[in-house]
Amino acid sequence: MQVLLVPDASKPTTTVNMTYRVGSRHESYGETGMAHLLEHLLFKGSPKHPNAWAEFGRRGLRANGSTWLDRTNYFASFSANDENLEWYLRWQADAMVNSFISAKDLASEMTVVRNEMEMGENNPGRVLLQKGLATMYQWHNYGKSTIGARSDVENVDIERLQRFYRTYYQPDNATLIVAGKFEPQRTLAWIADAFGAIPRPKRRLPTLYTLDPVQDGERSVTVRRVGGVPLAYAMYHMPPAAHPDFAAVSLLDLVMADEPSGRLHKRLVEPGLGAGVFAFSQALADPGFAVYGVQLAPGQDLEKAREALLDELESLSRRPVTEEEVERARRKWLKDWDLEFSDPERVGVALSEAIAAGDWRLFFLMRDRVRQVSASDVQRVAEQRLLASNRTLALYVPTTSPVRAPAPERVDLASVLQGYRGDPDVKEAEPFDATPRNIEARTVRFALPVGLQAALLPKSTRGGVVTARLDLRFGTLETLRGREVTGELLAELLDKGTQRMSRQELHDELDRLRSQVQFSGDERGVTAWITSRRGELPQVIALVGEMLREPALSPQAFEEVRRQQLAGIEAASKEPGAMLDNEIARRLNPYPAGDVRRVLSFDERRAALQRVTLEEVRDFHRRFYGASQAQFSAVGDLSVDVVRQALARAFEGWRSASPYERIERPYQEVPPEQLRLVTPDKQNAVLRISQPWRVKELDRDYPALLLANYLLGLGGDSRLWARVREAEGLSYDVRSSIQWNPWQPNSAWSVRAIFAPQNRAKVEAAIREEIDRVLKEGFRPEELERGRRGYLSFRQLSRAQDANLASALAENLYFGRTFLVSEQVDEALSRLTLEEVNAALRRHLRPEQFVVGVAGDFKD
Repeated sequence: MQVLLVPDASKPTTTVNMTYRVGSRHESYGETGMAHLLEHLLFKGSPKHPNAWAEFGRRGLRANGSTWLDRTNYFASFSANDENLEWYLRWQADAMVNSFISAKDLASEMTVVRNEMEMGENNPGRVLLQKGLATMYQWHNYGKSTIGARSDVENVDIERLQRFYRTYYQPDNATLIVAGKFEPQRTLAWIADAFGAIPRPKRRLPTLYTLDPVQDGERSVTVRRVGGVPLAYAMYHMPPAAHPDFAAVSLLDLVMADEPSGRLHKRLVEPGLGAGVFAFSQALADPGFAVYGVQLAPGQDLEKAREALLDELESLSRRPVTEEEVERARRKWLKDWDLEFSDPERVGVALSEAIAAGDWRLFFLMRDRVRQVSASDVQRVAEQRLLASNRTLALYVPTTSPVRAPAPERVDLASVLQGYRGDPDVKEAEPFDATPRNIEARTVRFALPVGLQAALLPKSTRGGVVTARLDLRFGTLETLRGREVTGELLAELLDKGTQRMSRQELHDELDRLRSQVQFSGDERGVTAWITSRRGELPQVIALVGEMLREPALSPQAFEEVRRQQLAGIEAASKEPGAMLDNEIARRLNPYPAGDVRRVLSFDERRAALQRVTLEEVRDFHRRFYGASQAQFSAVGDLSVDVVRQALARAFEGWRSASPYERIERPYQEVPPEQLRLVTPDKQNAVLRISQPWRVKELDRDYPALLLANYLLGLGGDSRLWARVREAEGLSYDVRSSIQWNPWQPNSAWSVRAIFAPQNRAKVEAAIREEIDRVLKEGFRPEELERGRRGYLSFRQLSRAQDANLASALAENLYFGRTFLVSEQVDEALSRLTLEEVNAALRRHLRPEQFVVGVAGDFKD
C-alpha cells in the first residue's frame, strides 16, 4: 500500500483520504454501477464496526466517499486528535477487507442508490453530459455513467459484487493520504500496525486494454425533457492526463471559455447569443475528453448559438491563439493550483485525482508542464483535436473527406517520471489552537473614522494565504421599498470593470495578484469574499475599494447579468426543490408587495428583472453604497498595521448618502398547510417541513435546541438519518436545520428530504413518526452523550476553517459580540441535562403547526 503524508500544522484539523484505483472504468458487462454500490455498502459496516455513520457522528468526523471513472475514495476531516486519527485509520483498514457487503444491506441501500440516480436525472446538464459521453465512447467505459445502468444496479448479483470487492479493495491497489496536523512517526506506526496485518493478496489485478478507435465523423445526440433551459455541448476526445499535451488542453479550455476574456464568451455571451459558456477537460488515466458548452436564456436561438459555438471552436487554424491569451490562461491556472496546494484539506483530494490518473506525482508534473507550455503548443493541440470528425454534439453531419485526430496512446509513466523531483518542500506554518478563547486573544479590532469596523486574526498559513470578508449594509425599510432586484443586480456587476479599469484589466490584475474576489448581495447589503496573500492583500483591498466605489456599470454588462438571471429563473421554475423552497419561503414571509422582506414568486421576479433599468441600478449605488455601516474581517498571514492603513486609504470619506436601519422581522403566525406541487418528468422528489419558532439566537433555550436538532436530524447518528436513510433506505439525504434570527424571537426550523416520487407516503410517515416518538418519549441518555460529543467536535472543526472564522468575526462585529460567546455556548452545551433538551424541544416543536410541502412527478 502506498502512503503519502502531507503534514501541515497551520490548521488544527486532519484529513485522511483513502483512494482505491477502481472506478466505473473497471466494471465489466452487467457490472455498471458496481464501484459506486461498494462505496455505499462500505459504510454499512463490518462485524467490528456495524454502524459506521453513527461512529463518525459520535466522534465528530466529517466523512464521506465518492466514486468516479478511475477511482473510489473515502475521506474524513476532523479536529486534530490522536484518538480520532488512530481510530479512523483502523476503521479504514477494517473496511478494506472485513466489510459485510451483504445481501441484506444491499437490499436496504438499493432505494437510496436509486434516489441518488433519480437526483441526477433531474439535472438537465448532468443528463446531457452522460448522454454525450455515451455517444462519444463506443467501447471504453468512460462512456458509462458512474452510477450505472438501472438494470445492472437493480439486478446486481451479491456474490459478483463481493468478488469485485475482494479483487480491488486490497492494500496493493490503494493509496492512503494523511494531511493536516498530525505527528508523522506516530501516524506511520499506527498505519503499519493497522494495515500490516492484512495478508498480501494472492490474486492478480485484471489488465485493462480497451481503447476507442479514432472517431471518424461527427456524432450527435438530442435529449428532450421537461424544464431547464437550452444547452449545447461540443465534446472532443483528448489525451490522458499523463500525456505531455494535456497541459496545453487545460490552457486551451481557459483561452476559449474564461470570463470575460474567453473567445466563446465574446462570441456568444457578449452579443446575446447565449447566457453563459463554460469549458472543462477531464484528467484521466486513459484518453479522456473536453467539453465546451453554452447555456441559453429564454428567447435565444439554439441553432444560432450552436453554429457560433462550433465555428469559434473549429476555426483556430484561421484565428490562431495569441501569446497574450496563453499567458493570461497560464496565470489563472497557476493561481488556482497555488490556492489548492495551500489548503491542507483540498490538496488530499487533488492528489487523489492524480493517483487515479496514474501517479500522485502527476499533480506536480502538470504544474511544471503548464509553466512551460507555449502558444504554439496550444495551437497545435487545438488544430489536432478540435476537429469536426472528433466532435460529439447535437447533430450528426457526414463528411466526404474526414480529417482525423492522432490515435489514442498511453504513456510510459516510468520514463516520464524518471528522476522527477518537483519543487522543494513548502515551509510549514505554525500550529493554531482554534479554541474560542485563543481566537479572541489573538483577534485585533478597530474602527475607522468613516464607520467601518474591523477584526483581524493574524496567523501563519501555508503559502501566506489570507481569507477576508467585507460586509456593507445599507438602507431602511422605507428607502428600499420597491427595489426588489436592484441590489442583487448591482452586486453581480461589481466585478465587471471599474471606471478606471476594463473588465478584462480587472480580472488580469487579480490573476497577477494571485487573488480571488467574489461579490454577493441584495437590497440590504453586499458581501465581498477575498482570498489573497500577505504581500498582495493591501493591493487587493485597494482594488476592492475601487470596485465598490467606482464600478463601471456598463450597459453591456447590465444586459448580460439580466439575461443570466432570467435564465436562472427559467431553470429553477421547473425544479422541484427550487419550486418548493420558493412556495414555503413566501408563506413564512407574508409581506406585501414592495416590501424588501417579501419573497418574490418566479413570475414576480421575472417581471421585476425585465422592468428594472440601468439608471435605477446606478441610482441605487449613488444613494446606498458606502462604508458607514461596514464590517471587515481577515484571517491568515497578515500585518495588522498594513491592513489598517490599506482599509483607511481604500474607504476614506466614503459614507452612504442614505441612513441605515436594521430591518425588523417580527414573529408572525403562519397557518399550517399541506402543499403538493406536481413537476412532470422529474424523477427526484423533495419534501420540506417548516415551522416558525418564537425564539431567537442566544435565548435561554438556544443551546438545548441546537443539541436537540442535532440529535433529531442534523448529525450522522440522528433519528431521521438512522430511520429514513439507514434503516429504510428511502432517501439519499434527509436532515433538519434551524435558521436563527439573532435579533428577534422569530427563527425557523425545517426538515428536508429527497426521494423517489413513489415513496412520498413512506418518507413523510417515517419522518412524522420519528418526530412524534421523540416528542413523546424524548431522547435517551446515551444518545445525548454521543450527540453532545459529536456536536461539540463539529463546532470545533468549524472554527478551524479560515472562511468560517472570517464570517464569524464579521458577524460578531455587527452583533456586538466577541468569540467568548461561542465559548459560553460550548460550556452551556456541556452542562445540558437530558430533561432540559427534551423540554426545550417539546416547548417549540409543534407538528400541528407544520407547513408541509412535497414536489415531484407524483402519479397518485
